[in-house]
Amino acid sequence: MKVTVQKKNLAGEVTWQYEGVVLKRESNYVVLEAFFNRSDTPFMDVVLKENDRFVETFYSDRWYNIFEIYDRDDGRIKGWYCNIGEPAVIEDGVISYVDLALDLWVSANGEQIILDEDEFEALDLGDESRARALNGLNELRLLFSNKNPPR
Repeated sequence: MKVTVQKKNLAGEVTWQYEGVVLKRESNYVVLEAFFNRSDTPFMDVVLKENDRFVETFYSDRWYNIFEIYDRDDGRIKGWYCNIGEPAVIEDGVISYVDLALDLWVSANGEQIILDEDEFEALDLGDESRARALNGLNELRLLFSNKNPPR
């Protein structure tokens, strides 16, 4: 089943949108497959290539989502890009989430790098939302501490 993924800002405006195919659906999450639709882009210790395969997990009860990234040419894992954001809204045909700028990159060798902390700090978030987002980041860091992706 095809779905549209919508990344939103704090005002609820869609800032990025793309299509994916649902691979698995459970009560609190959905896993989908999507392909990178931008030109080749150097990022951290890899190059994100047009048509790299992304296996994306969106949770309706967690303050993050996880993108597992595979190389288009050899199928090897490049790493995991984790977005800190409000829990996803999962509806028929549409998955949306409010992005909170803060990200975690986990390379294939398990190295973790926190990204965009300054953008996160600049957001006008209430104390509870800020605390939940930071708890989400800490949960992700712990889940990846064994150098394996969370399931």
